[in-house]
Amino acid sequence: MALYSEKVMEHFRHPQNVGTIENADGVGEVGNPVCGDIMKIYLKIEGDVIADVKFETFGCGSAIASSSMATEMIKGKKLSEALAVTNKAVAEALDGLPAHKMHCSVLAEEAIKSAIKDYYDKNGIAYEASDFPDPSHGEHA
Repeated sequence: MALYSEKVMEHFRHPQNVGTIENADGVGEVGNPVCGDIMKIYLKIEGDVIADVKFETFGCGSAIASSSMATEMIKGKKLSEALAVTNKAVAEALDGLPAHKMHCSVLAEEAIKSAIKDYYDKNGIAYEASDFPDPSHGEHA
C-alpha cells in the first residue's frame, strides 16, 4: 500500500491557490516547531464570503497538500462554513494522511482560523474566543 493517497500526491504535485493576495482582508500564519512546517493563508472577503484564498507553505508534501485542499474547501464559502472545517475533514478530503503527518492537516485548520480571526480583529467584528484556540497551546497529532 502506498504511503500517500493519489489525492495527496495530486495536491502536492499541482497545488491549488498558491501565492499571496495583495491587501488581503485576513492573513493567518501558523507553524509547528517540531517539524518546521509553516503555513500562511490569505483571504479576500466579500460580504460574509471568502471570494479568494491563497497560501504559501514551507514544509513537506503533506503540508503542501493539506494547504491546497484546505483552500479548495473554503473558497466561495461563508466564514461560518470555513470556521467549521476541521483537520479531520481536510485529511478525509485527501483520502487520508499517514498518522505521523496528521499534524499537517491540523496546521491547515489553524491557519484558516487564524486568517479569519485576523479579519475579525481588523474589522472590529465580535467573535467567540473559544472558536479560535491559541495554536501555540494546541495539540499536534
